[in-house]
Amino acid sequence: MERFRALLDRLHDRLGPRLRWPGTRVVLRRTGQAMLGAVALMVLTVLVLRWVNPPWTPYVAAERARLGEVAQVWVPLEEISEDLRRAVLAAEDAKFCDHWGFDLAAIRAVLDSGASRGASTLSQQVVKNVFLWQDRSWVRKGIEAGLTVLVEVLWPKRRILEVYLNVAEFGEGVFGAEAAAQAAWGRSAADLVLWRAAAMAVVLPNPKERRITAPTAFLQQRAAAVADGARTLQAEGRAACVEG
Repeated sequence: MERFRALLDRLHDRLGPRLRWPGTRVVLRRTGQAMLGAVALMVLTVLVLRWVNPPWTPYVAAERARLGEVAQVWVPLEEISEDLRRAVLAAEDAKFCDHWGFDLAAIRAVLDSGASRGASTLSQQVVKNVFLWQDRSWVRKGIEAGLTVLVEVLWPKRRILEVYLNVAEFGEGVFGAEAAAQAAWGRSAADLVLWRAAAMAVVLPNPKERRITAPTAFLQQRAAAVADGARTLQAEGRAACVEG
């Protein structure tokens, strides 16, 4: 803290007479302290949520206010079938076990194609869903990037996927794998076989318009591809970080 104060004092001295009004040094110091406090609070929050399930998220709260109620049943990762875990990775983030929060190849591909979305990893989606608001502003993207690094450092991969599978929207007002499995199939997420898991995974990009139990021809083809991808991830050991 003393070093930080010394840095602020040097900054104040270099600003020159133009900014040397009474109280400038106090304002700079308090601003810096407020920024440090905000960062410390966020680090502590992320660390606590490694073990404590989020009691609410901004998006789920907004949907509850809009719809009156939502369906969400939190379950540990061990109570979600490995087929669903692998299917979600195959559909949303096949490199999940290998990257540190960002898929740089996917980002480059999106930029080259001119698309506005499509490169977010599961880690980034968890940060957006749990900590942030839903718009696509550069401010939110910048905060998301910093928090993604923090989550990757403080949470194991299993925890990241566990949180994702409990807060992801699988249908309007339906959040989390357990609530979605019960609504769609009348069974627990622990009992999902691969074809049902793939059918759930393919609705994730657009859950308000796609239906798990009423798939279009495109979604049926996409689900078959996701199932194949899940088998490949298993065979190649690329989902090992969330299995078992």
